Amino acid sequence: MTATETTTQQTYLIEAPESAAATGQADVQTEEMLVNMGPQHPSTHGVLRVVLRTDGEMVLETIPHIGYLHRCAEKIGENVAYYQYIPYTDRMDYLAGMNENWAFCRAVEALADIQLPRRAEFIRVLIGELNRLASHLVSFGTYGLDIGAFTPFLYAFREREYILDLFEMVCGARLTYSYFTIGGSTHDLPDGFTDRVIEFLDYFEPKLDEYNDLLSHNHIFVKRTADVGVISKEVATKWALTGPVIRGSGVPYDLRRVRPYSVYPELEFDVITASGEAGTLGDCWDRYIVRMREMEQTCRILRQCIKMLPTEGDGAAYRVKLPKNFKPDPGEVYVETENPRGVLGFFLESQGGPMPYRCKARAATFCNLSVLNEVARDCLLADVPAIIGSIDVVMGQVDR
Repeated sequence: MTATETTTQQTYLIEAPESAAATGQADVQTEEMLVNMGPQHPSTHGVLRVVLRTDGEMVLETIPHIGYLHRCAEKIGENVAYYQYIPYTDRMDYLAGMNENWAFCRAVEALADIQLPRRAEFIRVLIGELNRLASHLVSFGTYGLDIGAFTPFLYAFREREYILDLFEMVCGARLTYSYFTIGGSTHDLPDGFTDRVIEFLDYFEPKLDEYNDLLSHNHIFVKRTADVGVISKEVATKWALTGPVIRGSGVPYDLRRVRPYSVYPELEFDVITASGEAGTLGDCWDRYIVRMREMEQTCRILRQCIKMLPTEGDGAAYRVKLPKNFKPDPGEVYVETENPRGVLGFFLESQGGPMPYRCKARAATFCNLSVLNEVARDCLLADVPAIIGSIDVVMGQVDR
């Protein structure tokens, strides 16, 4: 199929009055056109193909075509040992690999009834929130590119490099980590790690005001995102949206507060929801600003984790050692975790063997992308990249 394909769906003829020739008026004709946006379009955030049915500059229908990055991840999970599947979760949401590891490990630990030491839990929150920060920075930078602003992208990746340096300290990797494992983490935090995190936070937190001046309150950016791609509370709930997308519609749904896990009940932070301050509640700007303000709360969480991190006693271990022939008892479990893009759930069924009998992932970005046709209808063609960017999809998690 060619990059741009035109198909005449229907031709409308507006008949001119009898005096048209005298007045110089002419017949007005319009025709619909199918435009393929992607799968290599720079603003599709991955190999996503979106077929747009347009009438001039108006978008009448938006159909996402997925599957270009499908790798049978769930079926692989049923053919490898539990701990061997952890590297595959990195490849789902490859911008939040630590959080993906964490979600799967929590499901296995619930299946096998494994209780983690307090230090292991604090390490997971500390590293997971750092990855949330890195993920939101990518969203902030690439969203600026979608709208036409290049500078925020450079700023965002400059700060993200500091976080990747921290990840390299703990596990040696910068993108796909496999740092969390069943029962804790593969290694303890290295010496001086928490000092480096505090040094980064002291540097980073003032930058958020700079980002807001640069992009968030930029007049052109607000014009491009306010009142565009509105998702109402009712639509967000009906489509089971999660993460910053549903909180951008004013729904305070965050698993870290609604169904808290790990040590989140001991931490103080606010669930950020949008209020429609730049336009209509639930528009692109609201979804964007939720992520920006969540970064402030993430910094609060990180500082608390460092202060509360156990260093001695029974809870100071970084993992629980498991037998080499790890085989959970027969049973099934479904566990959800609040990831940067929303709720990631894993369903696992064990029949007593070393591999899951059934492995199923509920991806937040798959559900969030499903609402695209309802949101991007009767909008301008130039608004489609702004809407897709505000949903913040990662195709590795959509296709799996």
